[in-house]
Amino acid sequence: MYNLTTQTNRWEIPRSSYPMTRPGYLTWRAKLKSQAAKQVAELLGDASIQPPLSQEEIDRVAALVRKEDLKTDSDTQVLEDVACLVFLDEQFDDFEKRPDIDEEKMVGILRKTWGKMSPSGHALALQMHLSERAKILIEKALGV
Repeated sequence: MYNLTTQTNRWEIPRSSYPMTRPGYLTWRAKLKSQAAKQVAELLGDASIQPPLSQEEIDRVAALVRKEDLKTDSDTQVLEDVACLVFLDEQFDDFEKRPDIDEEKMVGILRKTWGKMSPSGHALALQMHLSERAKILIEKALGV
């Protein structure tokens, strides 16, 4: 559900609706997280969910979706690891082929992705069956 709501929101709020600057990007990402958390809370609070979740449980899931306390909350970190692993496994190859993404930019993106992950996430990523191109770029990003 986490990846579904966060990935769906990327298309509901176009990146182009915010300035193409680092602050614009960060504002856009914060808006996406907020909207995804709201959507998840609405879904989980629906009467069709049986047994019903408590407000505390719904609030906890919304906080996870917002990535609150990322580096100190192990549950939030696991979700971030999952999002990064999904990117590497299912989205990387298509993303890397985009004409607006050169090798230098991709290496930077991989460094940032790696920085978001826990040591456990790193270990899982290194065990994945990735394309040769992905492996080469990850090695460059990690300075291997």
